[in-house]
Amino acid sequence: MLIILAALAAAIFMGINVGGNNAAASMGAAYGAKARTKNQAILLIAVFSLLGAVLNGGEVIKTLGEGIVPGSTITLIAAIIAIAAASISLFIGNWLKVPISASQAAVGAVVGIGVFYGVLDTKLLSYIVLWWMATPILSFVLAYIAGRYIHPKVLVWLVDHESEEQIRKIIGMLLTVTGCYVAYSAGANNVANAVGPLVGAGFLDPTNGAILGGLTLGVGALLIGGRILQTVGDDIAEICAIRAVFVEFISAVIVHSASIAGVPVALGQVVPAAVIGIGCAKKGIATVKSKTVKRIIVMWVVSPLIASSLAYATIRLVS
Repeated sequence: MLIILAALAAAIFMGINVGGNNAAASMGAAYGAKARTKNQAILLIAVFSLLGAVLNGGEVIKTLGEGIVPGSTITLIAAIIAIAAASISLFIGNWLKVPISASQAAVGAVVGIGVFYGVLDTKLLSYIVLWWMATPILSFVLAYIAGRYIHPKVLVWLVDHESEEQIRKIIGMLLTVTGCYVAYSAGANNVANAVGPLVGAGFLDPTNGAILGGLTLGVGALLIGGRILQTVGDDIAEICAIRAVFVEFISAVIVHSASIAGVPVALGQVVPAAVIGIGCAKKGIATVKSKTVKRIIVMWVVSPLIASSLAYATIRLVS
């Protein structure tokens, strides 16, 4: 009974931290553009991250639960250790108000377990790392192109064809749609970080895992999501409402594509990269607040190493 409670506690703690960190980053652009209040943003995040987890989270759950390390290898204790190690890494990011990658922390923890048992799918791991490298670069490039070339034309068209009041309504509607899409994509991709190892260990089936993970993601967004909203929305680069639409749409498409492919990617990298790209398109590199960006980059590198080391050391100690 104690081991079951520990498993549930680890999953809930991880899910809350994932929801507070990565899911909250999904609406940082809109919050920074003053298109939504903090309360509106986190409520939409909670609802749509749950929907994404339940409806579209199965493939990533399989990858994290059974792909990197065979599910038959992961015991319930090993699964708890993996989730707890990733949670600690993510908690550090939340405490520092840095949108680090829950996916990288979770994968790092599973790798630590795999290294201990000597069973690791290095081909799949390399494929995932390739996605990690490509997605923020793609996000930056697409956002830069959108900000540099598409945004001015859209702005001119709106001014020529619509009244100021109508423009505000159109932008507000677009921000709502794209922001909800990002939250949905975040739920689909990040739910595996909370429950993947438990599904691999046979403690939960994929459906119940998706429901439990989705609920905890939503609770995390409501309880602690505001801190990361502040960092992504205000502390990286200043963006207007139309640019925020581009940031959200680009981020959502990239993360959703990864979810369909079953790859756990870093929403905490994709969204800030798009914000940086759109900011550079406006006023060049000077618009980016380098201190915040450097802190984010450091945590991107450190978080999976922390999770992997903690998982390896703990499973070795327990065994």
